Amino acid sequence: MARYTGPKVKISRRLGVNVFENEKGRKALERRPYPPGEHGRSRRRQPSEYSVQLAEKQKAKHIYGLLEKQFENLYKEANRQKGVTGENLLRMLEQRLDNIVFRAGWARTRPQARQFVNHGLIDVNGRRVDIPSYRVKKGDVVSLREKTQGMIVIQHNLDTLDVRLPAWMDQGEGGKSITVRELPLREQIDVPVREQLIVELYSK
Repeated sequence: MARYTGPKVKISRRLGVNVFENEKGRKALERRPYPPGEHGRSRRRQPSEYSVQLAEKQKAKHIYGLLEKQFENLYKEANRQKGVTGENLLRMLEQRLDNIVFRAGWARTRPQARQFVNHGLIDVNGRRVDIPSYRVKKGDVVSLREKTQGMIVIQHNLDTLDVRLPAWMDQGEGGKSITVRELPLREQIDVPVREQLIVELYSK
């Protein structure tokens, strides 16, 4: 499985957002809320238009766990679809199976959700799916496999995470399954990304 394996805290500090949603990144941003490096604290130069656009793309890419080529291909697909390209892009990112597992509260972070999917712990419409990038559709039922439901880590997440299920998802009995009631609208996607800047970057 291709995935980012470099230093995560540095990326979060550079982008100013805890993109990997881990405790280490949160604490690092609280202690040092400035970019990494020798001149990070004193950097006052006004960022260029390009650097701002690039930072937004990097945020989205790391939040959802995509590599560069994957993200570029997804953007091209979003651009071919009807509607607003940036909103199409975010909607398709939200439809990823690993994101659904994260939104359901079964995983503490998206990287953990991706691991659960890779290990075959998730069913879609009653069939096991182990591809994190699998795109769920309206009406799909995503559930924890029977053998998975008793796992300590998942039960701990269900018991301790204060997750508010998005309006476009319905929760099944006991929180062990969710139904994609509709595809998300932009106002229902709470990620700190300005998608229009990503569109501007790729449009150059």
